[in-house]
Amino acid sequence: MTFLFDQSADFRLIPHLQALGYDVTAISRNYPHGLADADVLTIARDEQRILLVADRDFGELIFQQGLAHAGVIFFRLPGASLQTKIEQLNRALNECAEALQRGAFVVVSPGRIRVAGPPLLAAFHAAGFFTKR
Repeated sequence: MTFLFDQSADFRLIPHLQALGYDVTAISRNYPHGLADADVLTIARDEQRILLVADRDFGELIFQQGLAHAGVIFFRLPGASLQTKIEQLNRALNECAEALQRGAFVVVSPGRIRVAGPPLLAAFHAAGFFTKR
């Protein structure tokens, strides 16, 4: 798995993922600062990176506007310690790796990890309904 950190995510998690052997990039470090959320989503999708965010606007883009993605981990852990975030990230990766690789939207909140599937349009694309013949 490869990851892209949105600027809303806690960049202190990057070294942890890199220590586990994952390829990680970040908005503001590897891409321009201040990109629109839709542009961040496009980069993650085009590069097949799982997007880590702490911004609920991505849920709206995906579930209400139907924008495709390659998987999202949405952290809803305001004020949590770095250690708590690392533990929850590890748990999400252990419990949801297959779902994330299939493009799931994973919500990490205190004491709970919830998985939602890819938007319907993305599922149709993945199934080949829109391939050229």
